[in-house]
Amino acid sequence: MSIDFWRQLKLEAENLKNSEPLLSSYVHTCILAHHNFETALGFILSNKLADTVMSSLTIKEIFEQCYLMHPEIAEAAMVDIQAVFNRDPAVTSNLTVLLNFKGFQAIQVHRLANQLWKTGRKDLALFIQSRNSEAFSVDIHPAAHIGQGVMFDHATGIVVGETAVIDDNVSIMQSVTLGGTGNEAGDRHPKIREGVMIGAGAKILGNITIGEGVKVGAGSVVLNDVPAHVTVAGIPAKIVGKPTCQKPCETMQQNILED
Repeated sequence: MSIDFWRQLKLEAENLKNSEPLLSSYVHTCILAHHNFETALGFILSNKLADTVMSSLTIKEIFEQCYLMHPEIAEAAMVDIQAVFNRDPAVTSNLTVLLNFKGFQAIQVHRLANQLWKTGRKDLALFIQSRNSEAFSVDIHPAAHIGQGVMFDHATGIVVGETAVIDDNVSIMQSVTLGGTGNEAGDRHPKIREGVMIGAGAKILGNITIGEGVKVGAGSVVLNDVPAHVTVAGIPAKIVGKPTCQKPCETMQQNILED
């Protein structure tokens, strides 16, 4: 998939370069000057994260080493791009997601932090987390697990705690918190199963499980386990219906009154 995907991205980059001359140099530097998807992605993300102390070149080398040792991380990024392309009607190209969507970018930065955390480089992982929060307004603990095909739509204000798990194929809107209920130690954050869609501003708190195919209404506060394939809403959240599809993450239908 990676070769075909990269060819498609370069084609989209050429089209953008020709249609918008003011972006020509930018597109060339970010996409066309690179020989594969991994180096382009590392370049884009490192320039987003760099500050006056940590240079983009240093961060880029960390990304490239990560992608070299763990190619599945770059593969997950491609799946994430396609998920956004398929779910967001405002998106007209894969390139748009790669260059401009901070929710996608924040997830990819987290993948690096997570890999650093798992290999014992926790201080560097926390630095990457901090820069991720400052650059994208998304705060994900490096230990949190995020699957592939995950979409953070708009993304501003999303918080994901240390022991949270987000399975494959999940969509999360802005200002969502996957948090704890206090200062307890151990496994204390939510587990979000495949196919779930979490509406804007929802708070899911504690070591609870949100079952497959669940829809969480905007602004809800979820404090207990939720069984698969139901719609929950309210404070505290209660079952109010059943989604009209198996995977609400794909249809992104947020109106709970339709369920």
